[in-house]
Amino acid sequence: MALLMRNVCATVRLVACVERAAFQARALSISARLLADRKYTKKHEWVSVSGDIGTVGITDFAAEQLGDIVFVELPEVGTALTQGDSTGAVESVKAASDVYAPVSGTVTEKNTVLEQEPGKINKSPFDDGWMYKLRLTNSNELSGLLDESAYQKFKKEEEAAEH
Repeated sequence: MALLMRNVCATVRLVACVERAAFQARALSISARLLADRKYTKKHEWVSVSGDIGTVGITDFAAEQLGDIVFVELPEVGTALTQGDSTGAVESVKAASDVYAPVSGTVTEKNTVLEQEPGKINKSPFDDGWMYKLRLTNSNELSGLLDESAYQKFKKEEEAAEH
């Protein structure tokens, strides 16, 4: 009986381990897909598109360069933006920087939490630190943005030029 119980316990642990590994693989696959779908500008904004809605923010690199963010100016819902338009600003203890529209569209939502907790951009620029969402008016503009690989290469070149 004791041997049977040990075998049952071992089987339960094995099943739990396999289920956990499968969950982690699915989560990794979803994260990799989201990363692949994110596009970047040379001014360090990003946009992630789902359907015709783009979620916009600044990159972790930009947030790190700025330092502790203390104020965020966001565009108003309903604002029509053209690619390259200034959409607001991010201010830190070290500097202030304008934020530009990576693509054209109309603002559908802004992350009002950032108005009270701008530091979320430093902590989680791609998740909780997103700035606004917009309905794209010209999805062809996405092809002119950098994918993850091109952005990483651009960032390295920019860092090398600074030193």
